[in-house]
Amino acid sequence: MGMSQDEGQFLMMLLKLMNTKNTLEVGVYTGFSLLCTVLSLPSDGKVIALDIDREAYEIGAPLIVKAGVAHKVDFRDGPPMDGVDMLLKYESNHGFFDFIFVDADKNNYLNYHKRLIKLVKVGGLIAYDNTLWNGALVASPNDELPKYIRYYMDYILDLNQTLAKDSRIQISQVPISDGITLCRRLI
Repeated sequence: MGMSQDEGQFLMMLLKLMNTKNTLEVGVYTGFSLLCTVLSLPSDGKVIALDIDREAYEIGAPLIVKAGVAHKVDFRDGPPMDGVDMLLKYESNHGFFDFIFVDADKNNYLNYHKRLIKLVKVGGLIAYDNTLWNGALVASPNDELPKYIRYYMDYILDLNQTLAKDSRIQISQVPISDGITLCRRLI
């Protein structure tokens, strides 16, 4: 349950090419994606990391410390949606983030998108993880799938369909690992 190494390397390259400085991570788990992000930031870069499970975050936190980049991480525990809503309360956060990575609450991806589009700057990226959903998006109703795959499948389909129609963004669905959809804010 974490980002694959190839996806991590891809994001690191992307963030460096973008000269990313201010980032937001919605869903951290044990922190591999967070580590990839924070290693890609300049010395004055910052990432706000939102996750409900501090215990899981603390598994990977020593690696962030060992890498010498802990000072760039602002970890906030609690429901990620609450953290996003708190950020939205401050006008100074609107259009502030260069990059936002989302890997929490798959059933809330659309709700996150409605909010995060306000937080990412024009020209910035929102990345949604797991948008190919183990290949289940092309499964027939009779295919045997694990319960959690079947449960979240419609949420991921709805997200993909909504993103494809959203004129405020340009998208690219990258078939790396379990799929990542990049949404570049246009307006």
